[in-house]
Amino acid sequence: MSLEPLTHPLLDRAGVRHGFFTRQGGVSTGLYEGLNTGVGSSDDPAAVAENRRRVAEAMGGAPDDLAACYQVHSALARVAEAGWKGERPEGDASVTAAPGVICAVLTADCAPVLLADAEAGVVGAVHAGWKGALNGVVHSAVTAMQALGATPARMVAVVGPCIAQASYEVGADYQDRFEHHDPGAGRFFAPGAAADKRQFDLPGFVLWRLEQAGVGQAAWTEHDTWADETRFYSNRRAFQRGEPDFGRMMSAISLG
Repeated sequence: MSLEPLTHPLLDRAGVRHGFFTRQGGVSTGLYEGLNTGVGSSDDPAAVAENRRRVAEAMGGAPDDLAACYQVHSALARVAEAGWKGERPEGDASVTAAPGVICAVLTADCAPVLLADAEAGVVGAVHAGWKGALNGVVHSAVTAMQALGATPARMVAVVGPCIAQASYEVGADYQDRFEHHDPGAGRFFAPGAAADKRQFDLPGFVLWRLEQAGVGQAAWTEHDTWADETRFYSNRRAFQRGEPDFGRMMSAISLG
């Protein structure tokens, strides 16, 4: 089965190579069946390495060209002047102005965000779970791209497959926390099945963060990772089933 990365017109028009890779086209088996790129998973390391090689190849490079952090749900963005050759510094975004570097993030319900300023020749990839999004990882990535010569108003950004509001139940305390941190964020929460539950709109919140950061154009691909098991891994789906682990999908962007 071939790889089936999702692309988006905003980034196509920017002329950058990119892909939100699904679980299609990999060699992992069992719980991880498909294109599991999660080094931190308990999958066979050889299978993960082959899957990452396939993604890098589809992006026109090799695994050593990847700039993918050891993700810790932080607001830390890293600048990659060259591929990291297997190194994974802690952080949750990578940006570059160097052709051939493949900025990448791993997700399995969290929101991957790919950004580009084509005129400046700067791209970036962001891992935005609720914690990172709340604490400023989007702003950090945009600021890091500005330091490389990008202008937010020229940037385009696409939020990739992630858990959608209908699938994302959280406690009512989340709404209080978000409202306290950012007045107005309450609009991204809808009533849940019980009085103490809410449904959180992660992609909507991330798009708001991009707007706050001054990004010129942004969109969500509108794919729900929890709801589409054939194409996407999902942390929450695995937890609800009592499964011990889950695969991770890679989203990547490069200047060529």
